[in-house]
Amino acid sequence: MPEHKSGDEIERVFKVRQLPKNLEQYPSENIVQGYLAIDVTGSEVRLRKIGDRYFETYKGTGRLQRRELEIELSPDQFNTLWLGTEGRRIEKIRYQINEGGQKIELNVFQGNLEGLVLAEVEFPSREKSEEFEPPDWFGDEVTEDIRFKNQNLAQGAPKDGVMRPQ
Repeated sequence: MPEHKSGDEIERVFKVRQLPKNLEQYPSENIVQGYLAIDVTGSEVRLRKIGDRYFETYKGTGRLQRRELEIELSPDQFNTLWLGTEGRRIEKIRYQINEGGQKIELNVFQGNLEGLVLAEVEFPSREKSEEFEPPDWFGDEVTEDIRFKNQNLAQGAPKDGVMRPQ
């Protein structure tokens, strides 16, 4: 039976000033994702391949907190839909880091975004997100900076976050 996930996601995003020591010791996975639809309000429908698993996800509007609905796809379903994401794709290696009891997803981007590293931290509540003290290897918070949304990065936003005319 395919996996389904739904609920609200509460997440803060940070640039990374310095990679943690011994990065290779942390579990990691290669991720490719592409966008089938991106609304002007910021909602999106994306495809994602993680290892040998395939997903289609709807994410609603918002940055810190937004609705997320996800279903698992077969490889054939994914490959059929993947054609519709051309020009709106990203590749990254995601490391799972547990620091001080907090799960951190460290995204090291590949391809045309090589050099960009972002840390995503999910929380069970807004209160917990406000209490979070970022580790010293984190850089500036970019949660509310739309240039760092994956959907914008997939459409060619430069890795330094400076928007330039296409």
